[in-house]
Amino acid sequence: MNIIEFIGVSHHDILHNITGYFREGRITTFVGPSGAGKTTCLKHINGLLSPDAGDIYFKGENIRDIDVIALRKQIGMAFQSAPMIDGTVYDNLNLPKAIFRETLDRAKATELLGKVDLDGISLDQPIKTLSGGERSRVAIARTLVNKPDVLLLDEITSSLDYRTVKEIEHLIVRLQKDFGVTVIWITHDLDQARRVSDDMWFLRNGELIEFGDASFIDESDNPMIGRFVRGEEL
Repeated sequence: MNIIEFIGVSHHDILHNITGYFREGRITTFVGPSGAGKTTCLKHINGLLSPDAGDIYFKGENIRDIDVIALRKQIGMAFQSAPMIDGTVYDNLNLPKAIFRETLDRAKATELLGKVDLDGISLDQPIKTLSGGERSRVAIARTLVNKPDVLLLDEITSSLDYRTVKEIEHLIVRLQKDFGVTVIWITHDLDQARRVSDDMWFLRNGELIEFGDASFIDESDNPMIGRFVRGEEL
């Protein structure tokens, strides 16, 4: 089943007639050169941006017709460098609830820390005392607070050391299986995309060049994709 579909989506001079879909319960990565429109695509999925032309469907319903609060409860998002608010670990985990004037149960917060392998971290620990990898895990736990159907990840490992990168990759793959969540992940690292992807989207200059099973990245006869894989300038 396709959980999200883009049909003829354009946005300013950034996206041009994007048509493609994301299959439910899979990890799809966005790959392509800088400035391809990957983050702009991601922001359209949870309503941070709206297309100038075309339509986006979530579970068969046009997202223009879905209440934005309801949409963002179903679609969690974690950004590059895991931005945190001042305060404690709990304050950060509670943020998705606080936005909707709700409160996260502390027992549930502790359970979420366990899901991301932070059992030894106190809810009352100041967030500024955590390492980069720990903050990334808190950011991932935070996206799970509202039990979303989709996780959007924007280069969440780009500032981490290699060992932590691999740990986060294994964590996301495990969470995807445990929760059955659909993951859409922007990465600048093609090797990472190969390791974690079920599916891929390849974008360049705001156009969707090819998408589908991740194997296409190494099998495509498109010369543009071939140059990208070889690390050549596009």
